[in-house]
Amino acid sequence: QVQLVESGGGLVQPGGSLRLSCAASGSILGISNMGWYRQAPGKQRELVAAITRGGSTNYADSVKGRFTISSVSAKNIIYLQMNSLKPEDTAVYYCKAFWYPKDFWGQGTQVTVSS
Repeated sequence: QVQLVESGGGLVQPGGSLRLSCAASGSILGISNMGWYRQAPGKQRELVAAITRGGSTNYADSVKGRFTISSVSAKNIIYLQMNSLKPEDTAVYYCKAFWYPKDFWGQGTQVTVSS
């Protein structure tokens, strides 16, 4: 089992920045990749960014150039640095870990971009 705890969400004005953190604990050695997803009201959950154990990353087109995913393996933490935030980035952001063949999810953290 893997436990994930997100933090760092909040209210920010358009153009502002936030950094989300996700701390993993439990059977972490089997995790092959982790990522951030988001779900806005009335919409499906979507991938925002992902990172593999080897450090490869991929991003949704809507966040490329604005968001950066990173990891600190020694601390079992991943981050999502979000810059130039837009109102359409408003959503609950979830951390996910893939431990074959299962996905583990955090509880989510709310990000609201509004003036």
